[in-house]
Amino acid sequence: MNTVEQWKQEKHPLDVVEDVREYAAEELSFAEIEARAGDGEWERLKWAGMYAHGRQDGYFMLRTKVPGGHLTPEQAAVIGEVADEYATAPAAHGGENQNPTWGDAFMDITTRQDVQMHWIEIEDVPDIWARYDEVGLTTIQGCGDSARNVLGCPAAGLTDRECFDAQPVADAVTDFFTENREYANLPRKFKMTVTGCREDCAQSQINDVGLTPARTTIDGEVYYGFHARVGGGLSDGPRMASDLDVFVRPEDAVEFCRAVAQAFKELGDRHNRGVCRMRYLVEQMGVEAFEKAVRERCTVDLRSRGEDLTEGYTGDHVGVHPQKQDGLRYVGFNVIAGRLGGGEFAEAARAAGRYGTEDASVRLATDQNFLITHVPAENVGDLLDEPFARDYRPDPGPFSRGAVGCTGSEFCTYGIIETKDRVRRWAKALDRRIDTPDDLEVVRMHMSGCSASCAQPQIADVGFRGETVQIDDPKGTTNEEGDNITEGMDVGLGGALGADNEFIDWVETAVPATAVVPALEALFAAYTDDREAGERLYQWCRRVDNDRLRSIMQRADANVSGGVAHDQEATSDD
Repeated sequence: MNTVEQWKQEKHPLDVVEDVREYAAEELSFAEIEARAGDGEWERLKWAGMYAHGRQDGYFMLRTKVPGGHLTPEQAAVIGEVADEYATAPAAHGGENQNPTWGDAFMDITTRQDVQMHWIEIEDVPDIWARYDEVGLTTIQGCGDSARNVLGCPAAGLTDRECFDAQPVADAVTDFFTENREYANLPRKFKMTVTGCREDCAQSQINDVGLTPARTTIDGEVYYGFHARVGGGLSDGPRMASDLDVFVRPEDAVEFCRAVAQAFKELGDRHNRGVCRMRYLVEQMGVEAFEKAVRERCTVDLRSRGEDLTEGYTGDHVGVHPQKQDGLRYVGFNVIAGRLGGGEFAEAARAAGRYGTEDASVRLATDQNFLITHVPAENVGDLLDEPFARDYRPDPGPFSRGAVGCTGSEFCTYGIIETKDRVRRWAKALDRRIDTPDDLEVVRMHMSGCSASCAQPQIADVGFRGETVQIDDPKGTTNEEGDNITEGMDVGLGGALGADNEFIDWVETAVPATAVVPALEALFAAYTDDREAGERLYQWCRRVDNDRLRSIMQRADANVSGGVAHDQEATSDD
């Protein structure tokens, strides 16, 4: 049994919720918390949605779960207000000037439709929880080895592209697992998606469990429900999920997910955390054996597959779109790298209530953007004139539209490079510099600060993962061995989900950050000259030999090789 498992055996992880209230009441420091509960408490605190990152000793990252990304305007306003009031850096860390781009009191929308806030102090957490309780929000099991936030289509209930609205099922699955002590201690994190959308916006192919729309005929009558995929994931050892031969009725979805969790709980490898994600279990057992294990643990009858209704993958809702409800629109706002001010998000929430109908909502998307729904067509112009909307326009350039960034080295101890500001600068610069084809609305450019894949680089047109690069340059940082190093990254090309699902090829490794933008400009110029009609960037990258792609980028790198030309890294004049 590994160390983390021992910590979880010493005390049930959900017991940490009451610990937090005690620590807050006594205003304990990190040292005092560890002295009282041991270093295993840092792991257990994740079940409260709290990460203690070493870069900011004494402060937490707090993760708020948003099932399916759905928020009422009131809930969204509370999240924004909490960020504005509590996610503030002390003067010793720069105060309101802690970040040159976003300042202070900001929040991050994640690729799992969560919200993350930094600089949270332990004594403030019970107050935040009390405000959350009033509107039905929680941070419990936002992290840790348990069921994480359940993904769904952010446009559920709004479009003709869905077979049925699956948000009630996502809510039911969430309600079952949240604070359920029997399933709160799993071998590792457990990620689920539930969608009734034909375009698989909930990314079933890269999750532990993915429920997607299907239909079958029983005794001459047509029934709609779900097909199931299992064992998908990214990070090290990425794997596309495998289809099970099951048809799951909506009313059986909770029991099916419970049975999968039970199989994972009993059969997952708790001895080696490096290989105890569910994707490894499915791969080791084989799909048929894993399905058998699920059926044996499921208390409802699971019929064989019917007709699959998924037609592809979109994952993008930026723009002004008609709803299936007459006269209404939903507006997808572009938040580059997912970061915005808490006050701005609260403004957006209030605008949703002001310009939308009584059914208006704020929805978070897996591409780190957000939607405001149920807006009468005649109100869209006024909504877009709101101050917050000017920075998060629904008509961005293709690079801004597809830009995703993880937390990076600014806050995360695993992060090797800074990501948020770099993604924003690069996206804006590339939109200015590159004349993209008129039919290319989005270029998915995802940057992870390490190999953990929080920004999902493997499914992007262009993906990055952080590295340090040894250089011959006195401006570089010196490491413990005395080598000059600079921030760099591996560059991958050609990833996508849907019918064309394929992970990127890591075409170039350990490229200095200063060399990447010129390389992308050269790559895009070649793509524009060579592309076939309607060909997306990822399709072209797969058609072209990797040696040629590498050669194109390396020629562009020549003037900035070794990281010498530090002024070459893209900057934005906005």
